[in-house]
Amino acid sequence: MGSDVGEGSSKPHAVLIPFPAQGHINSLLKLAKLLHLQGFFITFVNTEFTYKRLLRSRGDKIFHGLPDFQFETIPDGLPPPPDENASQDIPSLVNATRKNFLIPFKNLLARLHDSSSNGFIPPVTLLLSDVCLGFSVAAAEAFQLPIILHWPASAYSYLAFVHFQNLVERGLTPLKDESYLTNGYLEQEVDWIPGMRNIKLKDLPSFLRTTDPNDLYLNLFIELVEKAHRASAICFNTFDVLEGEAVKALSSIYEAPLYTIGPLPSFLNQIKGNDQLASTNFSLWKEESQCIDWLESKESRSVIYVNFGSITIMSPEQLFEFAWGLANSKKPFLWIIRPDLVNGGSMILSPEFLSETKDRGFIASWCEQEKVLNHPSIGGFLTHCGWNSITESICAGVPLACWPFFGDQQTNCRYACRDWEIGIEIDNNVKREDVEKIVNELMEGEKGKKMRQKALEWKKIAEKDTKPGGSSYINLEKVIKDMLIK
Repeated sequence: MGSDVGEGSSKPHAVLIPFPAQGHINSLLKLAKLLHLQGFFITFVNTEFTYKRLLRSRGDKIFHGLPDFQFETIPDGLPPPPDENASQDIPSLVNATRKNFLIPFKNLLARLHDSSSNGFIPPVTLLLSDVCLGFSVAAAEAFQLPIILHWPASAYSYLAFVHFQNLVERGLTPLKDESYLTNGYLEQEVDWIPGMRNIKLKDLPSFLRTTDPNDLYLNLFIELVEKAHRASAICFNTFDVLEGEAVKALSSIYEAPLYTIGPLPSFLNQIKGNDQLASTNFSLWKEESQCIDWLESKESRSVIYVNFGSITIMSPEQLFEFAWGLANSKKPFLWIIRPDLVNGGSMILSPEFLSETKDRGFIASWCEQEKVLNHPSIGGFLTHCGWNSITESICAGVPLACWPFFGDQQTNCRYACRDWEIGIEIDNNVKREDVEKIVNELMEGEKGKKMRQKALEWKKIAEKDTKPGGSSYINLEKVIKDMLIK
């Protein structure tokens, strides 16, 4: 990609701020790298809590020595959790972003303005914020700056969130009582959302599965998609062939232009050179590199990779069902078990399990996921269906066993399994027999072979779309030009 936007004049200066959770940070950091390569001066804003975690997991070298790429922090206003390396409580964090972030963020923008007046940095020309940070729109308006909102999940999930208000008005959510979760109610078709075909209530983001009219997430997303109408543009980490139908439907709802500019991993995979920034990642946990050495000893496409993302919490019972399903499949596996994966604290796998799998299982607390997915020994990915995980697996051509946990993951799973034909779903009420069967199907069954073929086809399309002349490549150039002219 060219880097000519800033030549002959002061560089454009973009301030980027993600929602402070691992998946959101990953997505926006990738976009920050692409803008930097296009000649932007970048200010990337983390919370103080996130910044400290990054220092512990990555060391301070990631924050130094990058030309035209600086890091700033704002406080989140929350008391520190008992474990400084555990994920923060998401509902508390959501409330904090709504109540505590606007003033410190405006103070930061004022400080950046003062620095630019003194000639230390270029003036801020653009804000780029996570859709999940509604306050950023008010900040942009206060400083009369264009703002691009970045949606770090699938376009289909965003389309569903846009219709949450309609779901409320039609009386489909909140649910009347808890029995509606299990009595077949969620199986009913939703045939009135343009751009979403053959969808059931259970395929829509799980936040509608509440009995509380004041539910935090239900009301948050109704509020956020409404605030997004005030954006200068909205960007999606996706590509037209994959989710064009959703983006087209959204284009009839929003006046602001919408741009598909993904998948971001495919963009970055094509950038060669020893760029310090290219190797920078913001992992909140220390990554264990030994698992890559272990993969080296395994045959091509023989290993199932298991990772439930950065915020999934499961019960000890669910963990044991997965464990014995993997053990009984007799397949080699690399399993990422975060320190806070299991509800109630520490996770202990039985000596029987460890003995049964000692020659073919590797358990790590965190890893470089893209490096793992692109390793030739990986044959399948057992995932929670977070959007980063799905786009990274598409870019690596790896098929999926899907166990969605919450939020947008149900929608992502539905499209991965039904429309994109790259996944098989594992029932939420996980049983070891199902895990064993699905792992074996994924790794060596006929359906697994077809899914692998389909994943490789999607990989090729993603590569084409992110090369010069491809739709996502053109869209990224267009959004930059459009925003700089405003």
